[in-house]
Amino acid sequence: MTRGWTWSVTLCAALAQAGCGAAPPTSLAEARTMSAAPCLADRTVPARAPATESMVFIKGGEFVQGAAAARQEEGPPRKTRVGSFWIDRTEVTNDDFARFVAATGYVTLAERPLDPKAYPTLSGDQLKPSAIVFVVSETQTRDDPGQWWQVVQGANWRHPQGPNSTIQGKGPLPVVQIGWADALAYAQWLGRDLPTEAEWEYAARGGLQGAAYTWGDQPLDTSKPQANVWQGPFPAVDTGADGYKAQVAPVGCFPANGYGLHDMAGNVWEWTRDWYAPGLPASEIVDPVGPVERAAYDPDDPAERKHVIKGGSFLCADNFCFRYRPPARQAGPADTGSDHVGFRTVLRVEVD
Repeated sequence: MTRGWTWSVTLCAALAQAGCGAAPPTSLAEARTMSAAPCLADRTVPARAPATESMVFIKGGEFVQGAAAARQEEGPPRKTRVGSFWIDRTEVTNDDFARFVAATGYVTLAERPLDPKAYPTLSGDQLKPSAIVFVVSETQTRDDPGQWWQVVQGANWRHPQGPNSTIQGKGPLPVVQIGWADALAYAQWLGRDLPTEAEWEYAARGGLQGAAYTWGDQPLDTSKPQANVWQGPFPAVDTGADGYKAQVAPVGCFPANGYGLHDMAGNVWEWTRDWYAPGLPASEIVDPVGPVERAAYDPDDPAERKHVIKGGSFLCADNFCFRYRPPARQAGPADTGSDHVGFRTVLRVEVD
């Protein structure tokens, strides 16, 4: 398929003052200099199926998927049943993805130029490889997203914030600037798949059915945060009380949920297999796989079909996003890289 950068181009046109194609300001680099030291000494390197040493087995069952109150697109709640599956203990890391690229020569979507035949209205620099980057500035306001997002040329998984950034020494961080097709290619290389939205949410709940968060009903503890999210008034100030100021954390730095899975809340959004449509069908469904592609629809950007992303990210604040909860869901542009979206994989094997 051709890379569908409609969302990036639309964003850039609508938010012209964001400096489309510009390099991010120095404040961005200054905000992202925290430790990249690994937090899980026993993390196993992912291996191709049928190996599951890097994964956690989730026994299938019934749960209430979705929520009624927080966001309209999260409901209505429905009874859902999923089969058993294995899922990565952590998000896929830079080191993991680098092994895939070294073995296959794969080139991500953010590293490829746009096809001028597919985008006849664009030319020159507009066709160069680029991706979306969050920009930190204390002068930002919640009313103007153009102040915090830029389409940056040269941003990709090796250079998450632009050509002057690097992942050198940051192998344990989750890989970002990965489009949906990139994530699926990695998963298939391992003989795996991306989780469905239902599988992802079931795993994220960690056995705490109906709880508000992956860790239970208690709100985020500001003195000892349970996840890497934004702390302070978004988007101007992240206090970094969780140890990671306006940036991703190495995988596994926060407590696992009841199933032993790390970072199912915050850190980076995660791709799922499903196409996105607002809300959930209000009927009991067994192993749902989401709408078919032609039925995918994002009312905020109807020109492009998107996939569901789950889990929230380091940019989720209670006063703005509040999507680091299991039922939270958002539409992710399928072929657009961003520095706060990553993924993990699943392996569906009948072991009951």
